[in-house]
Amino acid sequence: MDAFRAAAGRERMVRRLTERGIGDPRVLRAMAEVPRERFVGPALTEDAYADSPLPIGGGQTISQPWIVAFMTQALELTGDERTLEVGAGSGYGAAVLSRCCREVVAIERLESLARAAAARLAELGYDNVEVRWGDGVEGAPDRAPFGGISVAAMSSAPPPALVTQLAPGASLVCPVGEGGKGALVRVRSGRVERLVPAGFVPLLPGALAEEPAGG
Repeated sequence: MDAFRAAAGRERMVRRLTERGIGDPRVLRAMAEVPRERFVGPALTEDAYADSPLPIGGGQTISQPWIVAFMTQALELTGDERTLEVGAGSGYGAAVLSRCCREVVAIERLESLARAAAARLAELGYDNVEVRWGDGVEGAPDRAPFGGISVAAMSSAPPPALVTQLAPGASLVCPVGEGGKGALVRVRSGRVERLVPAGFVPLLPGALAEEPAGG
């Protein structure tokens, strides 16, 4: 995909996001800036700006643009926070977050994806993102508290370790449900708010040095 077509794709994507209720100007600027086509495989670049998730290997996906924008907007960031992303995947969500806050710590449990995301983000100049290979369920207590936490995988309840790593008044946005179907919720100051229905891959504990067979 050449630069002109990529720019046109981002413009169409941002227009769709606006029509679907994304109104935070910093989130819209981030979505208009981050080159999503660089975060998918060469065979999928033509589909990069479609409003759908795409496979990235290891049984994981890059979330659809609307979900990325919605979750980022739901954090209600002011721009000076350190945020945590669990389920870094290709690094796209971290790149978007990095345009809306001071710094991002992104955790990915698959080593191959973590290494690729870190290299990609460095190549594209997102120098306020730290990608870690590790157990996202446990978060990053050494960098807490966080001014926002975004979890791009579904669990049966908001992970307790992550809730304890929130700064006072900060939000954790994560999908909660069973069998890949549930809802995005926002946890803030002890209150759990249901936002929208959502489907995600499961949030799994531990860290894997290799992708699962067939991934």
